[in-house]
Amino acid sequence: MKKIFFTTFLLVLFDQILKIWIKTHFILEQEYQIFDWFIIHFTENNGMAFGMEFGGHTGKTLLTLFRIIVVGIGIKYTYDLTKSNFSNGALIALGLIIGGAIGNIIDSCFYGLIFNESYNNVAAFLPETGGYAPLLHGKVVDMFYFPLINSHFPAWMPLWGGDHFIFFRPVFNIADAGISVGIFMILLFYRKEFS
Repeated sequence: MKKIFFTTFLLVLFDQILKIWIKTHFILEQEYQIFDWFIIHFTENNGMAFGMEFGGHTGKTLLTLFRIIVVGIGIKYTYDLTKSNFSNGALIALGLIIGGAIGNIIDSCFYGLIFNESYNNVAAFLPETGGYAPLLHGKVVDMFYFPLINSHFPAWMPLWGGDHFIFFRPVFNIADAGISVGIFMILLFYRKEFS
């Protein structure tokens, strides 16, 4: 259990430090290019993949509550699993998944209360005028953008010939990466331990 807790703690810590730094130093949609294929690009979303929405104000509340319940069940399930003989890698993978989920839940629950908007200005932490949204209605901060291939489809290609093409367009954060890496670790290396 210690390995899961330690992995979860580190992921949430680094995720929140970076998100708070981005939120308090960047204006929304501002970016800093490190390499052609690696850009820090500040964007926010309502908590669903690729910026999708779910049922407005009520939907956002339900989505956040659903996530909290699922993570609670996941933590209980993980606690029960740790009584078995799981490998260190499987425990670390579980810690990454739980840490990633908690990192994004923190944004959704509290960022609306503790920050003001990032449109046309750098957000302030605990602004005197209050936050931009009530409890459970914060936006998730994303910043990693890897346009690995930024080109055009060949002109001879049917349907898309000559169209602009970017491979790996999603913008994500440390929490998202933790969830993805944890799931891939389980699927590739530790699937038998969960069967």
